[in-house]
Amino acid sequence: MADRSFLEWPFFGEAHRALAGELEEWCAAHLPVDHSDVDAACRGLVAHLGAGGWLRHSGAGLGEDLDVRTLCLIRETLARHDGLADFSFSMQGLGMGAVTLFGSAEQREWLKRTRAGTAIAGFALTEPASGSDVASTATTAEKVQGGWRLNGEKTYISNGGIADIYVLIARTGEAPGARGLSAFLLPADATGLSIVSRIEVMAPHPLAHLALRDVHLPESALIGAPGSGFKQAMAVLDVFRSTVGAAALGFARRALDEALARCQTRRIQGAPLSDLQMVQGHLADMALKIDAAALLIYRAAWTKDQGAPRISREAAMAKLYATEAAQEVIDMAVQLHGGDGVRHGFAVEALYREIRALRIYEGASDVQRIIIARSLLG
Repeated sequence: MADRSFLEWPFFGEAHRALAGELEEWCAAHLPVDHSDVDAACRGLVAHLGAGGWLRHSGAGLGEDLDVRTLCLIRETLARHDGLADFSFSMQGLGMGAVTLFGSAEQREWLKRTRAGTAIAGFALTEPASGSDVASTATTAEKVQGGWRLNGEKTYISNGGIADIYVLIARTGEAPGARGLSAFLLPADATGLSIVSRIEVMAPHPLAHLALRDVHLPESALIGAPGSGFKQAMAVLDVFRSTVGAAALGFARRALDEALARCQTRRIQGAPLSDLQMVQGHLADMALKIDAAALLIYRAAWTKDQGAPRISREAAMAKLYATEAAQEVIDMAVQLHGGDGVRHGFAVEALYREIRALRIYEGASDVQRIIIARSLLG
């Protein structure tokens, strides 16, 4: 059983503690799911998370505030039980993040569906030649009679191929670089939008390369003002980067639990592996990294929930440290499992594959270092 004592930290209220307990019971009853058909698993998870009421926390805009501590608690707990469940939950929030924060009343109608689990969301930001460098976005949205015409490509798009609705960032040209980008609400059945290919990765998730060929969208598809797309995307990441750290924390907690169980039951030279001082030292290091990551994550989330307009530095620190630390914790759990650590079917082997992408998406680790450094030098 993962450590739950952190819930008594002053970052949390009674509502957070109650939610964590309810979610733990729900996860024990419903997770993990069968991953053999990833698309079907994600569709089922979104539906079940919606039916369970958990997706109502994935976005605000319906008379409720967005509580980042709740987002982090949910992602941490889901990730500890099933990485694909965390993915399915997080993409409902991230995918519709710009609508949550900046959408019109008409656009926010989609939140009713994504929060009920009856529609799947995607966030179309990354392109073949622009990953971390969002300002280099090449996909264009040209103003035409009655709306916009979009052309370009997007890649590594989560939920690509199964999403019902995307938020897409395109160049509208109000100014050079980042100041000339805008966000659009793009239905998956839009004429001219196609799935070029599905992308297979080391920890299976629904990912795709998308192409837009003269896709026509109405004027109402524009989210907020023209030229505000970059600011909107960064504001969304400002919220959700902390939650990436929380997912990593969930993976790390599961790895420590698996390592503790292994070391207390595996015997070497007639005694439990846990009797070895070097093993005890490794376990201590793992616990230390987990608590340090949790403190950074929930500091960032608490700061945002207290009304801070931006938490770029805090969120960058949380994501950077938590994802890097989780990689180290999981690597040690694999090491302590010996040969079984790299054997398919063991939890630590799956965690080893799951954690790696978190150090890349929503801003790679070196991008987080740049953000932190600029906050110090600025």
